Amino acid sequence: MLSDEGYVCGRDLATVVFLSLRLGRPLFLEGEAGVGKTEIAKALSAALGRRLIRLQCYEGLDASSAVYEWNFAAQMIAIRTAEASGTADRSALNTELFGPDYLVERPLLQAMREDPAGPPVLLIDELDRTDEPFEAFLLEALSDFQVTIPEIGTIKAPKPPIVILTSNRTREVHDALKRRCLYHWVDYPNFEREIEILQSRAPEAAEALSKEIVAFVQQLRTEDLFKKPGVAETIDWAKCLLALDVLTLSPEVISDTLGAILKYQDDIAKLHGSEAKRLLDQARADIDSA
Repeated sequence: MLSDEGYVCGRDLATVVFLSLRLGRPLFLEGEAGVGKTEIAKALSAALGRRLIRLQCYEGLDASSAVYEWNFAAQMIAIRTAEASGTADRSALNTELFGPDYLVERPLLQAMREDPAGPPVLLIDELDRTDEPFEAFLLEALSDFQVTIPEIGTIKAPKPPIVILTSNRTREVHDALKRRCLYHWVDYPNFEREIEILQSRAPEAAEALSKEIVAFVQQLRTEDLFKKPGVAETIDWAKCLLALDVLTLSPEVISDTLGAILKYQDDIAKLHGSEAKRLLDQARADIDSA
């Protein structure tokens, strides 16, 4: 099912995704940035024909921002309109102001709503960017699949959403949350699998060029870099090289396009000159010996 959507993975990852769907358990995916954690949610959403709801985490994210907000601007206009007309019924106005018309639903509340297509896929992306209070709130929300709005009451999901949480492991996520989930570490793929991924996402790349790209990136990951390139960078680089009509790698082409695979100047500086040629020679040697 995942491969039909262009997502290439191993049996271990496919198995844990299957178990998450079959058992109705949240799936917690950890791994380096750019290895395909977020793409799993997108592939599942497309394959199952379900809505994808994404909660992008960030430092300072709190429960209200993740669940709901009130449209204060619209509420103030309604209050002033009622006062100007002189027919304001305070009780009726209060009920109206804190009703569905003024409620702005955020991802967690959206995921609790009934959907004709079936429970949506809720992606809670980069959970490690948040802090512990939000984790504690999320623990409760994912245990009962319900959220409470003081002015309205508790809203419970008719059917639990398909939940995928991701973390780049910039900090450890609390064990209590992990225990509620099935866990999988998404690692960098081996040479053969990364070739498959590249052929799936950039099929116009010639086989020889694809092998050079993957071998070079895999060799690059063995270097002492601040941020190693992920699979997403491999795909981006391949598309950049195709846009330049590159048929084979050279130290000059690598230097010109390093910004597609490395995102820090210190890392880029290490690859200029003879270093790029050394890594390219090693990559080609690895291809020949395979």
